[in-house]
Amino acid sequence: MKFTQVTIKDIARELGISPSTVSRALKDHPDISAKTKEAVNALAEKLNYQPNIVALNLRQKKTYTIGVIIPELVHFFFSTVISGIEDVAYQAGYSVILAQSNESYEREKTDIKALFNSRVDGMLISVSRETKDFEHIESVINKGIPVVFYDRTYKSPQYSNVVVDDYIGAKEAVSHLIDQGYTRIAFLEGSPGLVITNDRKRGYADALREHKLEVKDVYIQECATGSLEEGKRATKKLLSMPVPPEAIFAANDPMATGAMQSIKEKGLRIPQDLGVVGFSNWSYGSLIEPSLTTVDQPGFEMGQEAARLLIRQIELSDKNQGDPQPETKVLKTRLIVRDSSIRNSPDRK
Repeated sequence: MKFTQVTIKDIARELGISPSTVSRALKDHPDISAKTKEAVNALAEKLNYQPNIVALNLRQKKTYTIGVIIPELVHFFFSTVISGIEDVAYQAGYSVILAQSNESYEREKTDIKALFNSRVDGMLISVSRETKDFEHIESVINKGIPVVFYDRTYKSPQYSNVVVDDYIGAKEAVSHLIDQGYTRIAFLEGSPGLVITNDRKRGYADALREHKLEVKDVYIQECATGSLEEGKRATKKLLSMPVPPEAIFAANDPMATGAMQSIKEKGLRIPQDLGVVGFSNWSYGSLIEPSLTTVDQPGFEMGQEAARLLIRQIELSDKNQGDPQPETKVLKTRLIVRDSSIRNSPDRK
């Protein structure tokens, strides 16, 4: 059985009045008599009339919808960001459409085009690790769509960003390893094209330099996809060196977990023989053995701040108050010390 939605024209035809009269009656317009309003509302209820929200929004040139581009839905950190975005968006009366680039530049382009064609009021974007050209993003911005970048950003002073302090987070992580007595510290870096990777690498290097330790290129291993398997392979390579590292700082928790697997397979102990620190505080970090020291990122707060910033830009644009000034919000990280790095504990044998 085919369902046919009742329209204002159907109500008008039934009552023998104009569609505009029905529309004004439903809006309780003062020019419409009480008798007509009563008849219109009674018939609308009887016929189960529902206003066409899509058509209404198109007339208002607004959909109350935010588009979100996310690199990986399975990533624990990004799942917390989504929760923060939805928390603020729904309270403000906006719906959220999610699109996963799956770390693909081509898919990111397709997703952004699809969101634009869906007439979203604005977009929150975290770029894929493959993205080097930003013309597709510039295109929607030039068409008047407000955009805010979060976590993985487009490094430009013209646009708003919400990020965590990756540099300080990495620096604190490496300084902690040094305080525990580790001096030969390796770094498993993620995709070299991402700003967050470069910031974490700078934090790693500066921590070593400030403690008068040498930064050795041979101890820096690129892991382009940031996966557990890459972390495992890179660590095997490090452990086969004539002078292997004493500790490993990984740019994310999956790589740190892979490093721990390789260390155990080599018959070495964590943290007595090698210390390990990750980044991002994935949910399983406290459950593995030994538990993983890591850098916590405030994902939920990042999502909230990004949504607030975007909605503010949308509403300023609606009021024709000119282009909003770009803002960058930097959120603090927190080092969570667990068993994988505590070598100087009094009860550690």
